Amino acid sequence: MNQQTRTEIEAAVFRRLLEHLDQRKDVQNIDLMNLAGFCRNCLSKWYVAAADERGESVEYEQARELVYGEPYADWKEKYQGEASAEQLAQFKQSAPKD
Repeated sequence: MNQQTRTEIEAAVFRRLLEHLDQRKDVQNIDLMNLAGFCRNCLSKWYVAAADERGESVEYEQARELVYGEPYADWKEKYQGEASAEQLAQFKQSAPKD
């Protein structure tokens, strides 16, 4: 497989991941963090970092809008619930120790 084809496949997979997350707004970021160790905000940060590595400037809020499909504040108001005490405890236990 050549590099161009690989890049196109990876881009398609990323777009499909974003579509999947958009269809699963019921899955909260804390759920993703507790189960997978990353969330929508992590994807946004990785997007900014990847752009920076290539000499492009993408603001974090721009990346969040790309990942969330709308401004983060709007998404948060519509879909984000309060994390339960159990979710927060699990997150605290699973967070990397510095």
